[in-house]
Amino acid sequence: MSRPLAVICLAAGLGKRTKVSTPKVLLPVCGRTLVASALAAVVPLQPQRTVVVLHHQKDLVQKSLQASLGDSLRDVRYVDQGTPKGTGHAVQVAMQALGDFRGDVLVVYGDCPLVTTETLRELCALRDDAPCAVLTACPENPTGLGRILRDADGNFVGIREERDCSEEERAIDEINAGFYCFDSEALRPALQGLRPDNAQGEYYLTDAVASFAAAGLPVPTLETGDPTEIQGVNSLADLAMARQILQERILYEHLLNGVLIVDPATTWIDHGVAIGRDTRILPCTVIGTGCVIGQNCEVGPFAHLRAGTVLEDGAEIGNFVEAKKTVMGAGAKAKHLTYLGDTTVGARANIGAGTITANYDGVHKHPTVIGERCFVGSGSVLVAPTELGAHSMTGAGAIVTRGTKVGAGEVWVGVPAKKLKQRELPTGGHGAKDKA
Repeated sequence: MSRPLAVICLAAGLGKRTKVSTPKVLLPVCGRTLVASALAAVVPLQPQRTVVVLHHQKDLVQKSLQASLGDSLRDVRYVDQGTPKGTGHAVQVAMQALGDFRGDVLVVYGDCPLVTTETLRELCALRDDAPCAVLTACPENPTGLGRILRDADGNFVGIREERDCSEEERAIDEINAGFYCFDSEALRPALQGLRPDNAQGEYYLTDAVASFAAAGLPVPTLETGDPTEIQGVNSLADLAMARQILQERILYEHLLNGVLIVDPATTWIDHGVAIGRDTRILPCTVIGTGCVIGQNCEVGPFAHLRAGTVLEDGAEIGNFVEAKKTVMGAGAKAKHLTYLGDTTVGARANIGAGTITANYDGVHKHPTVIGERCFVGSGSVLVAPTELGAHSMTGAGAIVTRGTKVGAGEVWVGVPAKKLKQRELPTGGHGAKDKA
């Protein structure tokens, strides 16, 4: 039987090096914040409790996390670290919030969005009967990172922060990744023994880990096979590099699932996007979190799908088309220079070049409904709320005014658009035939 698991996420940092007003842990990366990305990796582990340690703009961070996490994690608690005094102090505060919890305590970081579930699961499994398991890495450049100290037999004996390292210790290439899995019953007394006897005058969590080794207890270590997993974000340059790595992972997963991404280098797809097999994503396309794309669709080039957009099987979104909270029915097409906002497009409808659904009146957003097999002429403006019936048509440049309901099979033209005639509804085939 697996041991009970609690997660502590350290997210109290100010993030001065980003030089922006947004809290560092709320910086966006592929459709999620840094801290939401970090916690997404622990969701599959199903922790019994999660404690997020906050301080800088804590109310803003808490509100953001509550919105993004939803019910994905149970029993999430938010605590204020107060004046930050190091990682050891942050974990002391978190352990108070965990109360009488007994089991594994996994420590992760709100500014480390690249760690994977698989690595964290392996780290927890490694702890077994030891008081702690430590994640390590051997990056190309270990500068600025704490070094792993080992004895002559290769056994873990401690962690030294670089600012406290000797010249010989700085030459060590194995670094502390900062992720730990503790036995809760071993962690509590170790935290009580922490002292700020270091260059920073802080309470180091690493000293708690070292105390186990000093007591002759085993401290197993896991070296991550991919050092980028433990890369933290301290600057906007770091954020850009993290985004690139995450984007590559997302694109790779879609490629493995049968999505043809013509040019991954110019394609941006966020977390939380579903794409069916045999769909083609053309260059310079941006697809936001929450979009759902069916099979045999085509998107792009230069297309932008925003949250809430759904493409049913065979639908097409083309050059310089933006869609937001829009449903494109099966086989529907919007191929050129179009904006579709809060719109429902019926199956096999055709949206002509330059069409705009004017969904915002300056205060509220309004819906547009375009029926199946509709033909919307080039340059049409549909002022929402409005509705175009099945098989209806607008002429090029038509302005369909607010509140208009175009009946099934009707042809509307002009500015403002008025009914011109009735289309002959098809009895077979794929299109409608106008009356002579």
